[in-house]
Amino acid sequence: MPITIALESPRQEGVLRLLDLSDAYAQSLYPPESNHLVDVSMLEKAGVSFFVARNEGSIVGCCALVEAGDGTAEIKRMFVDPDTRGLKVASKLMAALEAAAAEKELRAVRLETGIYQPEAISLYRKYGYLEIEPFGSYLPDPLSRFMEKRLT
Repeated sequence: MPITIALESPRQEGVLRLLDLSDAYAQSLYPPESNHLVDVSMLEKAGVSFFVARNEGSIVGCCALVEAGDGTAEIKRMFVDPDTRGLKVASKLMAALEAAAAEKELRAVRLETGIYQPEAISLYRKYGYLEIEPFGSYLPDPLSRFMEKRLT
């Protein structure tokens, strides 16, 4: 059975497990002031599209497209179960997220990731994201990398 991607609620056991894994991973790499994680209640708000990746019915990845209200959106909580890496789950999530951004006629998608996550940075570069200055409420942080992709 192929990997499937669908809009789903973030408040379900498999997603909460992934968010806990994501939190633990980020906390192992960065001090609290450099962790810009959002909790599940934020992921349930209006203007948030939450994508869930499944492999044979099991939740193996997730990400959110959070609209800023100004024609842009931010990628939050992109995470793939370490046991399923190599199945192109992140690429499938990116494709679904970008298709949704295009459908919403957003002009740009932005993100913040950490400098100690070369796989994530490589994924975003592969999809055409370029480094930018901090955006929104982010402050400059030597441990953060800010990226953006302009959509046409």
